[in-house]
Amino acid sequence: MTTKAQSVEIINGKRKSIWTGYQIVLVIIVLFASALCLLPFINVIAVSFSSKSAILRGDVGFWPVEFTSMAYEAIFNDKSMMHSLWYTVLITVLYTALAMVLTILMAYPLTKKRLKGRKLFNLLALFTMYFSGGTIPIYLNIKELGMLNTMWSLIIPGALSTYNMIIMKSFFASLPDSLEEAATIDGANDFQILTQIYLPLSLASIATLTLFYAVGKWNSFQDALYYITDRNLQPLQLKLYNLIKGAQSVDVTMMEGGASTVATNISESIESATIIFATLPILVVYPFVQRYFVSGVTIGAIKG
Repeated sequence: MTTKAQSVEIINGKRKSIWTGYQIVLVIIVLFASALCLLPFINVIAVSFSSKSAILRGDVGFWPVEFTSMAYEAIFNDKSMMHSLWYTVLITVLYTALAMVLTILMAYPLTKKRLKGRKLFNLLALFTMYFSGGTIPIYLNIKELGMLNTMWSLIIPGALSTYNMIIMKSFFASLPDSLEEAATIDGANDFQILTQIYLPLSLASIATLTLFYAVGKWNSFQDALYYITDRNLQPLQLKLYNLIKGAQSVDVTMMEGGASTVATNISESIESATIIFATLPILVVYPFVQRYFVSGVTIGAIKG
């Protein structure tokens, strides 16, 4: 039996699916899009393992030329780089933990119709998604609170994402009201209902939002660029930003004929190795929570 969507061949009483032209074209498009995303990353890896002379000749494509690990050795021997790595891990863990606590504690009560002023609180939360005080007022606020050049300037501001809160709120609202009613009859209070019923049923959403928060904080550098001037408090992404910015400045100086020997020693392989060094930790964590993504984000759409 053949249809437009799918062809099916009967072999020995069993149904065997045969891909149609539409499916083949779709697979080719997906593979092409995946290659566009993956090939630049492969090139960065190849450059990080190639010699400086091969990079300057333009011989490096998707495979290392004149293989060397000197760039990675330089990074791991750099104490400031390793300090920034563990410091960034600490900031990411603290920020993610605080953000998840705030998200859950705000999302849960906003699902309760008995909460007085619930519509007002929802409106205030949505307002922050579209309007903010601006960079300068936020900076002045951080300064007045005495958080400049402290790790808390990278943790407390933006610790609650309204978008993530709405996702969590939607999931809580999709849970049957009968669960709360049964727990209330048994004498459970709101805190017990949240911790013993809602949270165990929300592991998929919690894992997804945790990754959203962690990836966002791990990749951010603008807040550190604004609030941190102490080199010992600079996260890994800011160091990477300064390294690439410094290399670009060297390129401009070389074009103008004023580059010194020391300045030109900034190798593109060091830049690429630093990019891999900063990206690898989050790539290692991602596969463990990837399976929660679809269920975690879409399950809250069952009930508005």
